[in-house]
Amino acid sequence: MSRITYLTNIDFGAGELAHLPDVLVGLGIARPLIVSDNGIRAAGLLDRLTALLPAGTPTFLEVPTNPSEAAILAALEAYRAAACDGVVAFGGGSPIDLAKAVALLATHDGKLADFAAIYGGLGRITPAVAPVVAIPTTAGTGSEVGRAALVTLADGHKVGLISPHLIPRHAICDPALTQGLPPRLTAATGFDAMSHCIETYLSPRDNPPAEAIALDGFGRIWRALDRAVADGADIAARTEMMMGSLEGGLTFQKGLGAVHALSHALGGTPGLALHHGMLNAIFLPPVLRFNAAAVPQKIGRLKEVAGLAAGADLAEAIEGRVAALGLPTRLSQLGVSASHEGQTASWALADHSHATNPVQPSEDEYRALFRAVL
Repeated sequence: MSRITYLTNIDFGAGELAHLPDVLVGLGIARPLIVSDNGIRAAGLLDRLTALLPAGTPTFLEVPTNPSEAAILAALEAYRAAACDGVVAFGGGSPIDLAKAVALLATHDGKLADFAAIYGGLGRITPAVAPVVAIPTTAGTGSEVGRAALVTLADGHKVGLISPHLIPRHAICDPALTQGLPPRLTAATGFDAMSHCIETYLSPRDNPPAEAIALDGFGRIWRALDRAVADGADIAARTEMMMGSLEGGLTFQKGLGAVHALSHALGGTPGLALHHGMLNAIFLPPVLRFNAAAVPQKIGRLKEVAGLAAGADLAEAIEGRVAALGLPTRLSQLGVSASHEGQTASWALADHSHATNPVQPSEDEYRALFRAVL
């Protein structure tokens, strides 16, 4: 498949991983730090990457489910110790987001919190960010083309580092890398990507090209998700899922919404290791119901793309599909309790995704959305 240039350069298609050495040469990266995780190594995928790079290429694998400040600083130390000049991020959203944070801190003075969007960090991020090559091994986050990195500060607050300078310089999207993804993780990352397409489409910001891309991505995911979960080797389904995920990432410019405000807030709660995609799958139906009256035409268009009848309830259809694919539909199934309600609502209200929900919920309304799926 030919190269796509939209926000960044993207090599898309089965087998594209093989082009990594040429990509590094083109970016002038002579000594990259590989950022991945131990799950990727255990699955044998990391060997496919390291076989393309010189022996002894430095590697950082201690990436938690939600990239933490401690892990970012440890990776930064490895980057500096090995005199690296770029990062290769290989994995899901966590390694990619952590890699972006390392590339930022390697070239900018200051603490991680200084660059958080909610603390005025947008203007502090310059083009000096070290080059990142992002290679997703899931079809979910879209972080390989996204301008944000979601990180958890030492105080447990999950924040976004947001800047066009954080978009990886190059993305390699090889759907063959996702063929070994287990069914449950395929489903969870798939709903993550679906939520990106839906929320960016419903965002009130005016960006018709991004809306068109979001609709196309939603349709691809809606049609291919069941097939990808049922047969992990189905390369056609995996290709559709990866393209849908990529398209969700390409539309982040439009902003997300209350689903992500809630999942960012709850996902940063100390003591809970919650998968972002599963949280999005749970929060998506109640937030759709909350937004429905404000965006009826857009909800109708989403139903058309999904092939649902005009009188069907999109939130109900998504909720049923989440359950049918074996994912939790209640927060309590993930170990969340009523004691988490207050902090989640408060942090959601302050989250950067809150501003681009079609209707901005109050703190009490965030509490109600939380209780609706507890």
